[in-house]
Amino acid sequence: MARAGLGKGWNCLFANDFDRKKAATYRLNWGESEMSCGDVKAVKTDDLPGIPDLVWASFPCQDLSLAGAGAGLKGERSGTFWPFWKLISQLDEEGRAPSLIVLENVCGTLTSHGGKDFTAICRTLREGGYHFGALIVDAALFVPQSRPRLFVVAIRDDLDVPEFLNGAEPTEEFHPRTLLNAYNRLPKTLKEHWIWWDIPTPPRRSVGFTDLIEADPDSVAWHTPMETKKLLGMMSDINLEKVRDAKREGRLMVGGVYKRTRRDETGRKVQRAEVRFDDIAGCLRTPAGGSSRQLIIVVEGRKVRSRLISSRETARLMGLPDEYSLPDNYNEAYHLTGDGVVVPVVRYLADQIFEPILALIAKSKVAA
Repeated sequence: MARAGLGKGWNCLFANDFDRKKAATYRLNWGESEMSCGDVKAVKTDDLPGIPDLVWASFPCQDLSLAGAGAGLKGERSGTFWPFWKLISQLDEEGRAPSLIVLENVCGTLTSHGGKDFTAICRTLREGGYHFGALIVDAALFVPQSRPRLFVVAIRDDLDVPEFLNGAEPTEEFHPRTLLNAYNRLPKTLKEHWIWWDIPTPPRRSVGFTDLIEADPDSVAWHTPMETKKLLGMMSDINLEKVRDAKREGRLMVGGVYKRTRRDETGRKVQRAEVRFDDIAGCLRTPAGGSSRQLIIVVEGRKVRSRLISSRETARLMGLPDEYSLPDNYNEAYHLTGDGVVVPVVRYLADQIFEPILALIAKSKVAA
């Protein structure tokens, strides 16, 4: 999805994923040439052609997310950052260090181990010869899905940051309190190399969750009336009132539903269904991340229907076009999209940060 977001103006030299099913979907959409399926520990610099302008890494989030076990960068999955960085260091030794590095992950990265993991990432970038900064971008700015994610953007020391990108202070939209707290925990030696990436807020999104819903999906079936009644029976009075409010609207209303374990009035743990009708889907999460699959409730007047969110709907929520091929298996498609990065977020970062920097680099080479 990072590849889709960067777009046709970029030439991908190499791609890697440990999951063979995800790798198969990549090849289905992008061809065979650059995808290497396997453990990043097994990748050698001989496998990496040329000198990259940009290296993008979305390392597994499970050990860093609030739903995970909290192992952080020492965990088996999120710990893949270290063999990735070993490759970057070796590229540097070969005179092929990338101009830009982007690390994408969940916002829990900022607080993992009391902020020590984020500090370790920043220190590693600094020791590797990079200036760096971070942004938190909520995909809801671009698609109707609540999905805040952390993007650490680093630029090689010998390259210039355009003045209009190098802010004097944080911005409210992309540097919220959680990021400011993480920055404040950094030692002074790292703060000296920090960049407040200064980019404008994008135009107001015009597409809502309702606009993305399939009337007759082929990947999931509508629930029976009894199944819908059971789902409604799992709702608290507050959530049932949301459904009643949607009925009173007298128009098509779509709500995203997650099942969560809550305590009832007696303190007993029970499974509850929680719904939102703000025309924004909840964050897509894979079951492996500790959460359930998202359902939808469609209300039109007094008529109420429910089902799992469809494969294509999850892809649309990630900003993927309908011509993007998905796995036929529902769980595989959900896992693919739920683990991904939102396409228009990548495009916006490329348009606002990566491409202006690379254009400046190209201009300076011509002048030299």
